Amino acid sequence: MTLYEEYYKTPSFKRARKRKQGQTPIIDFDRHTTLKNIGKGRTYHLATYGCQGNEADSEAIKGIFESLGFKEAAGEETADVILLNTCVIRANAENRVFGELGRLKQYKRHNPDLLLGICGCMPQDESVMDRLLKDYPYVDIVFGTHNIHRLPEILENAVLNKERVVEVLSDEGSIVEAMPKKRAHPTKAWVNIMFGCDEFCTYCVVPYTRGKERSRSPEAILEEVDALVEEGYKEITLLGQNVNAYGRDFSARDYTFADLLNALNEKPIARVRFTTSHPNDFDDAAIAALAKGGNMMPHIHLPVQSGSNKILKKMNRKYTRESFLTLIGKLKEAIPGVSITTDLIVGFPGEEQEDFEETLSLVKESEFEGAFTFIYSPRKGTPSAKYPDHTPMDAKKERLQTLMELVNEGYKKGHERFVGEVVSVLVDGKSKQDSNMLAGYSPHNKLVHFEGDASLVGRIVDVRIVEAKTWFMKGERL
Repeated sequence: MTLYEEYYKTPSFKRARKRKQGQTPIIDFDRHTTLKNIGKGRTYHLATYGCQGNEADSEAIKGIFESLGFKEAAGEETADVILLNTCVIRANAENRVFGELGRLKQYKRHNPDLLLGICGCMPQDESVMDRLLKDYPYVDIVFGTHNIHRLPEILENAVLNKERVVEVLSDEGSIVEAMPKKRAHPTKAWVNIMFGCDEFCTYCVVPYTRGKERSRSPEAILEEVDALVEEGYKEITLLGQNVNAYGRDFSARDYTFADLLNALNEKPIARVRFTTSHPNDFDDAAIAALAKGGNMMPHIHLPVQSGSNKILKKMNRKYTRESFLTLIGKLKEAIPGVSITTDLIVGFPGEEQEDFEETLSLVKESEFEGAFTFIYSPRKGTPSAKYPDHTPMDAKKERLQTLMELVNEGYKKGHERFVGEVVSVLVDGKSKQDSNMLAGYSPHNKLVHFEGDASLVGRIVDVRIVEAKTWFMKGERL
């Protein structure tokens, strides 16, 4: 038993592996809390690490802070509460957070009343928690992915009662509705449709840190989208660890991801995107829903991870190279011009050069227009962490470089096909490359830079593409 389990009787990967069938609890966030003034005169700083799910969680955390009277600090050096919302997918992300905790300790020397906290996926990892409790006693607040809605009570104990608060639940997970949100973007919004994952890929900690698959009701999702339309939002991105599994956990109704897409296609929202898809669960009904077009954007992120059947089996990905390529063919036939991006891992335990060559050939055959590429990162508690791994790191780095060069060719080709074409661009703001230019994204999720007035920010405008770069396209507004 780890130090964390001994003293706090909470998360363990062993317990998290045990999935139970049953109704998912639905909780309504208490907006009428008596703690509304706990943050009066106080400020907070929130740093976010990880995926879109973490970003969406941070919007809820900020919303709760501000519902309690806190104001967002100009910077961490002036904050009364500093909170890190963390990721545990890869070791470098975890080490970065521990480094930040060490750096932030200086602020507590100057401000003994400062509360320093950590939340998100890292606290759901028992080995991380053991290290946190042993080596970081100055961290005042610790909570996980399942109890964000309890932040008011956590802050009450930390602020008013001057207690160290460690509250991390190792349960199946619930669904919390009506949490306040401070959205990060004025025209684009994350919309959670489900939480958790039941895939149990052998390299991944998400099923342990995020709980079982559990879907929000379509009524709650559509109500949120209606509110976003009223507020002037133009694009939503549906979020889930595996959006294709949406509705699979419903016991009293037959309602799938395809049904949700069809319902959203009738809503007056300009753009609908989603992430992330699992190839094994991407069915024909979902493809047909996307093929209707309308507000369904022609870009699909479809993580494949490897092109080798041997490695896919060791990863427990539940599909083959052949079935993946068949799916790619169906998508391209049903949605002409669709842009497909992916995730790829090199150096998985047991990957030989021939397995890597199969990944390269799959990338070429699939004609991906972008990819997130990674060297395998073992995570303690997952099955693959115990797999024999004889490939030297130098060889893994060389494979990653080769893969990235091929992927970059796909980025460039994906942009070149639009030269001379007119695309609609949802304008995000000024270009990071040139403050005299504007930047935004096309329906195919291509970054576009063009000259224009700041009054165009937040609008969808037509732009003719005149030049294709590897990472973006240049255009001229019509």
